[in-house]
Amino acid sequence: MKFLNGGWLVKDGFDVKYAANVYTANVEEKKLTLFCPFGVPIHHPGQTLDGGILTIEVTSPREDIITTRLINFKKDRSHCPKFALNESDPNVTITEDDDKWSFTSGKLTLEISKGETIDFKYVYDGKVIAHSGWRAKGLVTDLEGRLHVSEQLDLGVSEKIYGLGERFTNFVKNGQTVDIWNEDGGTGTEQAYKNIPFYLSNKGYGLYVDNPGKVSFEIGSEKVSRVQFSVPGEEMSYSVIGGKDLKGILNTYTDLTGKPPLVPDWSYGLWLSTSFTTDYDEKTVMEFVDGMAKRNIPLSVFHFDCRWMKELEWCNFEWDETKFPDPEGLLAKLHERGLKVCVWINSYIGQKSPLFEEGAKKGYFIKTTDGDVWQWDKWQAGMAIVDFTNPEATKWYQDKLKHLVAQGVDCFKTDFGERIPTEGVQYYDGSDPELMHNYYTYLYNKAVYDVLVETKGKDEAILFARSATVGGQQFPVHWGGDCSSNYPSMAESLRAGLSFGMSGFGYWSHDIAGFEDKPTPDLFKRWTQFGLLSSHSRYHGSTEYKVPWLYGDEAVEVSREFTELKLKLKPYLEAMAKETHETGVPMMRAMVLEFPTDPACEDIDTQYMLGDDLLVAPVFSEDGTARFYVPDAGGDHAGEAWANLLTGKTYEPGRWYTEQYDYHTLPVLVRPGSDPLAF
Repeated sequence: MKFLNGGWLVKDGFDVKYAANVYTANVEEKKLTLFCPFGVPIHHPGQTLDGGILTIEVTSPREDIITTRLINFKKDRSHCPKFALNESDPNVTITEDDDKWSFTSGKLTLEISKGETIDFKYVYDGKVIAHSGWRAKGLVTDLEGRLHVSEQLDLGVSEKIYGLGERFTNFVKNGQTVDIWNEDGGTGTEQAYKNIPFYLSNKGYGLYVDNPGKVSFEIGSEKVSRVQFSVPGEEMSYSVIGGKDLKGILNTYTDLTGKPPLVPDWSYGLWLSTSFTTDYDEKTVMEFVDGMAKRNIPLSVFHFDCRWMKELEWCNFEWDETKFPDPEGLLAKLHERGLKVCVWINSYIGQKSPLFEEGAKKGYFIKTTDGDVWQWDKWQAGMAIVDFTNPEATKWYQDKLKHLVAQGVDCFKTDFGERIPTEGVQYYDGSDPELMHNYYTYLYNKAVYDVLVETKGKDEAILFARSATVGGQQFPVHWGGDCSSNYPSMAESLRAGLSFGMSGFGYWSHDIAGFEDKPTPDLFKRWTQFGLLSSHSRYHGSTEYKVPWLYGDEAVEVSREFTELKLKLKPYLEAMAKETHETGVPMMRAMVLEFPTDPACEDIDTQYMLGDDLLVAPVFSEDGTARFYVPDAGGDHAGEAWANLLTGKTYEPGRWYTEQYDYHTLPVLVRPGSDPLAF
């Protein structure tokens, strides 16, 4: 949220009160509370009248994390949804001298000055990693008279900010305004399906704002030398997270918000979808499955998208009997061929669905403030939305899924979850509707994931989810949403996946060859390479089938070759997933995450590391040209050449390369000293 008019003034209609300095403080065993007047420092008792104070509470939920809570007026927040955080009882020391208070958790220390201006300095292992100084902590009144709490941290020379969820904009977030607000906007805008109020700085810290609502970030876009973040209301909690490097910070952040679990080994294989609005029935499905087998393309999962149910009845959780007269028999046939089965669902119930009347009667849907079922026509005619704050509604929804599992369904694609109303609605448990907008997806995906854990076991549970918020990394896998069939969209999808990985999520996928439109054979083959060198791989589309033979004989060959390559890499991928599960470091990694001390890697968003040892640079051009950078592996293998896994050609580190590739090759370089095929 922007509220300034240049360096000195405030925009017309806005008002800002800044915390001046620390007037007094209370020191408890593990909590430091500061009382900071607005406006100017207090020098005599008369100045304590009529001015107001900002109360600042400093605590630590885990070692190497320091949490600051800024409070104007204390309000009852029992009606507010809260992220589930894994707090421990870290050793905390609080000291005071003539100049400052020092609050230490692990190797992270917050130094708070006693001067005429409020000043916060974060020091990790002796190094200053973040700073908040003059006119940083404020209470902002907007044009509508609504209050916001705002904070600013310095943005240093050469400092770069990453993360904030799966964002399709520039990988480096400097200069951007980012609102943490889940929206269904495709992959071609600043809107995002998966908004996470957490970022990483290459200066050695992470910043997490513990608020499920609309957190607004201005990353050098309001005041160019600062990162500003604000939330509506009268309090805000944020945590600065220290670590020895970016991976260490991610580890600590996911200790707090949840680790990505392991996923079943079959999920790494190729997923094939019916696509979205395409016409299909049992005959079509078996033709696709048999067609893949006939062409020796290994298939692991078959996915039924929306139209396994009747139109206008999404969701009724019943197979359309005109197309699938014997669903149990069909699913058994697929299982006999060694396949797992995924079906599409969402959390919306169309008015024509047989479930609508039952859910409405029992109070299982989000309601209007006058007690009626909230409805609209934007997706399904007269649709309602399941209220997962109601335990009975959650059980009702889960029972429908358990029936599908009993029929033979192995996993679910949890689509949507972003278009959640905020005005004129109420929840069963009284939750604030605005704070529920982003948080809803957590409850939705958790409800579905819990069904699979209960029925299949933890080792077999997996989703294919589109929306996410903090903690959603515990319910994988997520895919990138509605991309278009062109190279710019392929590139924006990769940028988003790399940002997503910098936000605590371990696995990520995308619609191979693009969701919208029909891809060219060229794009189909190039995106197939990229897709099968991602953590999870799925052919999917909107109006077009994505079976390889529709795009030519060479497309079949490319699909077969790269599916076989991925299956050969499965032991390596499983080892990398174990690392992801234990550390929170994603399987698909931005170059800066793996090589944080190499300045050339700080901006790269057209290549990535697949685990520790594979560098992948997808081809984004019709002429087959790829431009890629080879870093120095460091350690015992410093200065050694990398080798292309497919061709054997070697590349000296510390250089950029530009080369052309046919459809059977691309830059897939093996880190010196490793062998991903030997796991």
